[in-house]
Amino acid sequence: MALALRHARDYTLSLFDCFAAAGMDVPMRVPQLRIVNPPLWELGHIAWFAEWFILREASSSHPADAHGNCLLSKGDDWFDSAMVPHRSRWTLDLPSTGALKTYCHEVLDRVLDKLSREPNDDEALYPYRLALAHEDMHGEALLYTLQTLGLSAPAQAARGEASLFAPSQIGFPGGTIELGSAAGRGFVFDNERQAHACRVAAFTIDSTLVSNAQYADFVGDGGYDNRQFWSTAGADWLMRQERSAPRYWQRDGGQWRTMRFGQLSTLSGAEPVRHVNLYEAQAYCAWAGRRLPTETEWEYAAQSGHPAFRWGQLWEWTASPFEPYPGFEVDRYREYSEPWFTSHQVLRGASFATPPRFSSARFRNFFLPERDDIFAGFRTCAWPG
Repeated sequence: MALALRHARDYTLSLFDCFAAAGMDVPMRVPQLRIVNPPLWELGHIAWFAEWFILREASSSHPADAHGNCLLSKGDDWFDSAMVPHRSRWTLDLPSTGALKTYCHEVLDRVLDKLSREPNDDEALYPYRLALAHEDMHGEALLYTLQTLGLSAPAQAARGEASLFAPSQIGFPGGTIELGSAAGRGFVFDNERQAHACRVAAFTIDSTLVSNAQYADFVGDGGYDNRQFWSTAGADWLMRQERSAPRYWQRDGGQWRTMRFGQLSTLSGAEPVRHVNLYEAQAYCAWAGRRLPTETEWEYAAQSGHPAFRWGQLWEWTASPFEPYPGFEVDRYREYSEPWFTSHQVLRGASFATPPRFSSARFRNFFLPERDDIFAGFRTCAWPG
């Protein structure tokens, strides 16, 4: 745990330095977009979250449920995401970059010291695991913010990954699967509880994600111009965007190129298509005579151990709205799941930017259907019959 916490903080700071190198460690220089936070605010928020749940031993994210005062005199006023509206984060009188880095180091030092005295049990380690998961997710968010703003990223994060396996169809006979996590399985978020049995009908699913080459066929066939492939919500989104290809695709003569962390490169047909939203995934499926898998089908396939079912390159859109499992109870981080039920859509898997320690076939990611800035793609299923 100590090594993971150190690694996460080092990675956070390395990503922040990418923004600082571009002069975006000052909030007023960061575009006010709904899908990003000022990196300086995000840096402070990450450290504040760890201080809140670990050092101040908060029993929940409610303002009255923490002990003592923040190490920064106005830290609670600046960095509590539940109390600080998104639009106001550009105008806060935040500390300097140097002061917030010092705060990050001091919080981590105190966290590691406290951790060294904790018993090795789930209850004692819960706040550390929560803070680690929170920082891992924000690390990925910082990376797709670099992509959104067209800034350079660490070399290992900027490269693509072509599929090494030929696409195929996998048929599953169906059966009963246990969704969710039971007590004693270590850290999970509240939306993964409670464990419950779910029946899955027989289905056939792609072994790999839809590739750039496959998606380019849809684009070339006029997929963005033919409204019959788009849901009502998808058509409304498309009208507002005036888009004819995925975000970051650019036509260059007879080939497609893509913008990746500020660098224009030739689009690899073998790579999974990424930066597509739910509506684009649904439209492709309608064009191809396919459908998205439900999250239950996806987890059934991922847990099956089938050697051809590969996942972890990109988050994958599913056909399932984000809804609570039976017996749901809100956890200490009260704003994590409950405010987003029904409005968001479930994604499963992981991406190249997800730390392996955070990758789980049971994890339920969730975003608004129109989000195409995240590292997300999709695979398809056959209709029955």
